[in-house]
Amino acid sequence: MAEFAHPGNESGEDPAGGEQIGRPASWLPRAPVCKIRNMTATKIGLVGYGSGGRIFHAPLIAAAAGVEFAGVVTRSDERRAELARTYPDVRAYDSIADLAAAGVDAVTISTPAATHASLAREAIALGIPVVVDKPFALDAEAVREVATLAQQAGVLLSVYQNRRYDSDLLTLQRLIGEGALGEVRRFESRFERWSPDRQPPAAGGGTLLDFGAHLIDQAHLLFGPTARVYAELRADGELDSDVFVALHHVSGVESHLWGSWRQAAPGPRFRVSGTTGTYIIDGLDGQEAALKAGRSPATLGDRWGTEPEHTWGRLYRGATGAPVRSERGRWDQFYPAFAAAVRGENPVPVDPWDAVRNMDVLDAARMSATTGETVDI
Repeated sequence: MAEFAHPGNESGEDPAGGEQIGRPASWLPRAPVCKIRNMTATKIGLVGYGSGGRIFHAPLIAAAAGVEFAGVVTRSDERRAELARTYPDVRAYDSIADLAAAGVDAVTISTPAATHASLAREAIALGIPVVVDKPFALDAEAVREVATLAQQAGVLLSVYQNRRYDSDLLTLQRLIGEGALGEVRRFESRFERWSPDRQPPAAGGGTLLDFGAHLIDQAHLLFGPTARVYAELRADGELDSDVFVALHHVSGVESHLWGSWRQAAPGPRFRVSGTTGTYIIDGLDGQEAALKAGRSPATLGDRWGTEPEHTWGRLYRGATGAPVRSERGRWDQFYPAFAAAVRGENPVPVDPWDAVRNMDVLDAARMSATTGETVDI
């Protein structure tokens, strides 16, 4: 959405210049990591060059097969200088309209969450296919409005849910598909860190939105829609910093989800309990750390997204667990899949109406935390 503050891609910059500024793996096209430049490359521009755009989008756009990194919207002199150092052939622009005039085929919005909906509307009005970073907006009404607008205008819209391509999630999908867990009864999922002296970044909208957008999306991808939700939120300042959300899925599965900046003893990333086995894995998928270290699919090639054996999860049937080979993480497949959608070859990799359903649950979670009651969806 992530520094672990952002489990993927969140914070950005205001395009005006200030610092404000799923599917199973088998569905996704197998994209080579070496970029192929040709006359049919899809030109994708990036709106925002804060930490989200600079770390979690630019390297993946630049490395994507069939894609040309066509420009960045930022008015910040500092960000423009950073762009010139890292991508000397990529131009900076003042606005989405300027990107459109330069002939881009699509744009990605990676700015603070409060600006996502208005910038997406701007791109849609220009007829430009658009990817919106998560959280898509601050409430379900705004997400629904933008999704409806795109549908009515016939403009492609998708959401950057990179954690659908995490190694641990892809591994869990494989195990469920193989029947290794039997019938899943409970799904436990966490993004937790110990950072008592730091506040959640305002750009992400708080921990419920920032972490919850990923946690709920993964739960829905695995087990389907939510019937009711219960939540607890705690805040040390203006934004919530510690959240717990319990989902009862229509399918009968219970999802227990945690997001925190205040957890001194983080729990397992996943604990997934079924009738014949339990899968437990610790720690985060390594793609975030690789990007922060300056590595990318272009530099690592086929090593991108691979997890060392000591980080693999274990499958338990009693006291002893057996190691489970981790699938390769594939954040590198989002932009080739989106570019193929822009060319009319595939559907978008993440349906925008998934973001509407996710935000309905996030809104209900906030209501539940306020009232102390379970909320039906």
